[in-house]
Amino acid sequence: MTEHTTEALPELPTVRSCPYRPADGYEPSRWNGGAVTKVRLPGGRKAWAVTGYAEGRALLADPRLTADRAHPGSPLPIPAAPGPRARPMLLGVEGQEHRRQRKALMPTFTLKRVTALRPRLEHLVNERLDALLAAGPPADLVSGFALPVPSLAICELLGVPYEDHAFFERQARLRHDPERGAQAMAELGRYLDALVRTKQTDPGDGLIDELLTSQVPLGTIDRDEVVGLALVLLIAGHATTSGMISMGTLALLEHPGQFAAIRSGAVALLGVVDELLRYVSGEGALPRVALEDIEIDGQLIRAGDGVLIVTSVANRDKALLDRPLELDVHRPPGSHLTFGYGTHQCLGQNLARLELEIAFRALVTRIPSLRLAVPAGELTTTRGSGLNALPVTW
Repeated sequence: MTEHTTEALPELPTVRSCPYRPADGYEPSRWNGGAVTKVRLPGGRKAWAVTGYAEGRALLADPRLTADRAHPGSPLPIPAAPGPRARPMLLGVEGQEHRRQRKALMPTFTLKRVTALRPRLEHLVNERLDALLAAGPPADLVSGFALPVPSLAICELLGVPYEDHAFFERQARLRHDPERGAQAMAELGRYLDALVRTKQTDPGDGLIDELLTSQVPLGTIDRDEVVGLALVLLIAGHATTSGMISMGTLALLEHPGQFAAIRSGAVALLGVVDELLRYVSGEGALPRVALEDIEIDGQLIRAGDGVLIVTSVANRDKALLDRPLELDVHRPPGSHLTFGYGTHQCLGQNLARLELEIAFRALVTRIPSLRLAVPAGELTTTRGSGLNALPVTW
C-alpha cells in the first residue's frame, strides 16, 4: 500500500486533440502504470484519478463514496441551485433519500415504457431530418439535429408542450455558456415551476403529470421535488444524448468503412450504439468523495479525498476488451461505464440508447453521402459533452 505525501503530483489531463477521445496524456489505458493515481486538478485542488475499469466499477458501487457534489471534498464542486425551493435532487443525495426519489421515477424508465415511445421518437427524428434536407447542404448537424432531437424527446417524456421545445433548446445551449449558464438554469427552473403549477389544475400526459397525480397525493414526493426532478432529468437527459449524437457522428465520419457497414445493415444498431457509448468520450469523469479510508490498487484514499472515475479512459482499459483504443462497430454489446454503475447508474439509459439507435439509423439511411464540410481539426467542444457545431454536407 502506498500513501502519497509529495506535492509533486501530475496534472490531470484536460486538453484533447480529438473531440471524441480522452484528453491527451491518458494513453495507454493504464495511466502512469497504475489504475489509481493522485493528481492535481486545474485550480490546484487534489484528487484521485481512477482510470482502470475494474477499479472504477468497484468504487462506483462502494457505499464509502458519495456523489454529493456539494461536499467540500468534491473534485468537481457545484454550488446549490438558485431559488428558495433549491434542494438536492437525485444525483446529489444518498441513502434513503436517493432511493425514495429514484423509486418515484423508475416506472417511467422501464424498457417497456421507453420502447412504447419509439413511434413518436422516430417521427420526431425524421421530422428534424426533413427540415435539414429541405434546407439543403451545408448544414450544422448540432443545431439542426443533435440538439433538438434530445430536447424534443425529453419534452415528450416530461409532458412539456411541443410549442415550448425551442425555449428548451436555447436554454440547453446557453447552459454551457460561462457567462449565461446560471441564468439559463434559473429560467429553466422558473419555467418548470410554472408548468407544474399549471398541470396541478389542468393535467396532461407525461412524467410530470404522473408524479403529480400518483406520487404527490401519496406523500412519496412533494410538488417542489417534482420541479427539481424534472430539471435534473431535463439536463441529464439532454446533454449526454446530444453530445453522443454529434461526437458519435463525427467518429463515424472519420471511420468511413464503419459508417458504410452501418448503412448497409451489416451490423446491429444496438451493438453500434453500445460501441459508440464506450468509445466516444464526453466529459468522461464521475466525481465522488471518500467518506472513509479506502484501499484500492495499492493506494490509500483517505476520508475526505476527492475521486474522479475517468470513465472515458476506463472504457479503454486493455483488461476490458481487445483493441480497446479502436472503434469497432462490429463488436457485440459489452461492458462500459458511460452510464456509471451502482446506485447512481443512469436512470435514463434505456431512453438514451433508444434515441441514439433511432438517430444514427435515420442519419445513415436518409443521408448516406453525409460527410464533413470542414476539417475535423477546426471543430471545438462545449464545456459539457458535445460539439459547438458540426458542419456537414452531402
